[in-house]
Amino acid sequence: MLEVLLRLAIGDFWDRVRRPAYAVILIAAVGLGYLATPAKESGWVVMQVGAYRGTYNSAYIGMVVALAGTVWLSLGGFYVVRNAISRDEATGVGRLLVATPLRTWAYLLAKFLSSVLVLASMLGVLVITAVVMQLARGEIMTVNPVELLSPFVVIALPLMAFTAAAALLFEAIPLLRAGLGNVLWFFIWAFIAIGGQSPNAPLGGIGVHSVVQSLGAGMKAQGIDPDKVGEFSLGLTLVDKPLKTFVWHGFDPSPAFLLSRYALLVIAVALALLPALWFPRFDPARSAGLVAPGTDTATTPDGSGTPAVVMRDDQTVERSAGFTNLPRASVKYGNPGLRLLVGEIRILLQGTPLWWWAGVLLLTLVAQMVTPATGVTRFLLPLAWIWPVLIWSRLGTQRHEYGVEAILGAYPAARSRMAAEWGAGFLLTVVAGIGPAVRMVTGSDTQGLVHWFLGALFISSFALVLGTLSRTHRLFQFAYLPLWYGTVNGIAPVDFMGAIRADDGTPAGMSPAFLIVSVGVMLATVFLSSAARRAAA
Repeated sequence: MLEVLLRLAIGDFWDRVRRPAYAVILIAAVGLGYLATPAKESGWVVMQVGAYRGTYNSAYIGMVVALAGTVWLSLGGFYVVRNAISRDEATGVGRLLVATPLRTWAYLLAKFLSSVLVLASMLGVLVITAVVMQLARGEIMTVNPVELLSPFVVIALPLMAFTAAAALLFEAIPLLRAGLGNVLWFFIWAFIAIGGQSPNAPLGGIGVHSVVQSLGAGMKAQGIDPDKVGEFSLGLTLVDKPLKTFVWHGFDPSPAFLLSRYALLVIAVALALLPALWFPRFDPARSAGLVAPGTDTATTPDGSGTPAVVMRDDQTVERSAGFTNLPRASVKYGNPGLRLLVGEIRILLQGTPLWWWAGVLLLTLVAQMVTPATGVTRFLLPLAWIWPVLIWSRLGTQRHEYGVEAILGAYPAARSRMAAEWGAGFLLTVVAGIGPAVRMVTGSDTQGLVHWFLGALFISSFALVLGTLSRTHRLFQFAYLPLWYGTVNGIAPVDFMGAIRADDGTPAGMSPAFLIVSVGVMLATVFLSSAARRAAA
């Protein structure tokens, strides 16, 4: 059993690391390692204690890269390992596993181990990045492997195990296995990343408090009072002048801290095995809502199954006979571009429940009752433009997920089809944010209205380009939520919708010129990538 479990975990690991999403997160992790260790003259810092930072030795560089990697990979890594179960279901591997003696708990444990291996391999790349950055910065050239590796093993690895377990648990819960789970995890991650730095965080949080105490002890040993130099900060921060340095010889974790890390690993394993209580492991006899045996199904993006007709040797005549009396499609006259746009809108909005539209209506009505208009942009506009996030993420992905990409490849006007799909996303954005827009008109907020319009263009283009390049919903959900969250928290450089205002009431976020250029680049990327795929087909 152990050999089968390891083979399944390693095979799944090699399958995942060949996917584009793994490479994207890996490249971002390497970039993070660079950002976490800026040069002396750089205008930013990731970890500091007031006006001080540690000298770039193995202990300090290992710690800052490990902490930054923990925060980043617990978010991005979740979306990479998110489809451990759904991929087996989509490829038909799950049906083969039903016929094997492999137990459900062993299957879940194998998937958990493969996810941990994927995230651990990313940590391994961060370790290499940390070594390179230490040598590149040249402050202390001697590399101490123990001091460099210990933060990754003690702090980062247990959090990666918890992330892997959460991804597997979300997939095994029907309500969370699709887009809702992706959105929910972002807010859970934000709570962990921020609340985990508190001294009172359960199980030591992400380990920041213990590290701060160790840094403070190192500063006191060199005659620096940490209580007088300023607060500890973890995150990208702009600085006016280079920070002062002190020598830190590494983190010596207490037995209580190590015990909390072990406890976190135990909790991760328990969460990964918890779905064994209800997960059917692809067995039709234990699955509710499945079609009759012998009928193949095609999985829709929301996880539901729709019957698909398959011509088997012994059923060809019987099933094909049902197609002889089908009604012919009537010829419709009119503007083909308009009909194509209407069709793309219907495809994009398929399955949207009535309560979703009720939410749009409620936001629209509330927007008309809020004064002044700037209050609408600061609070209601971000709410209106998070509401359709799961629908936006369908742009550019549905033709691939439904398996009709080859059929659409024969469509004579591919650019028109892509333009219609983009137009459907733009109109959805307009409808979702119509309440704040009307309030800007009545409040004579011309600049806000311009940014609202450019924001609508940006969102639909952003969703389409990421969906077209990745062919999966998860990339847009992963990329859009941090931008939205930064806007809500008043970070002006990421504000694409004009929600953050300066003292004089003018939008303080991205400039109109930057938004226009970004939209143009994204749409050009969409059309060029589509043309390249058509040429390669």
